[in-house]
Amino acid sequence: MSNQQYVKTGICEKYQTLLEECERSLAIWNEHRAEFAQSRVAGKDAGDELLRLQVKYARAYTMLQNHSHHCSFCQLVARLEGRESESSSDDVFDSAGYR
Repeated sequence: MSNQQYVKTGICEKYQTLLEECERSLAIWNEHRAEFAQSRVAGKDAGDELLRLQVKYARAYTMLQNHSHHCSFCQLVARLEGRESESSSDDVFDSAGYR
């Protein structure tokens, strides 16, 4: 989990809930894909199930992203994180030793 996500989850309960749902739906989708691949299950029912799980994950991810863009707490964290990474990138040198 990135620092930004860690801070968001500490500040915004809605973000935490949406993040957990997104992670859960991704894990379920990945588990089913792996099961179907191992057992070589094919057919309309298997394809429909995978598509349904993919849609569920996409919906959860979209809700998480939309929340991040509309929540004042999440936007504050993003702005603070942006400033932090800008200041840390000032200290980065290229391979020749130049900034």
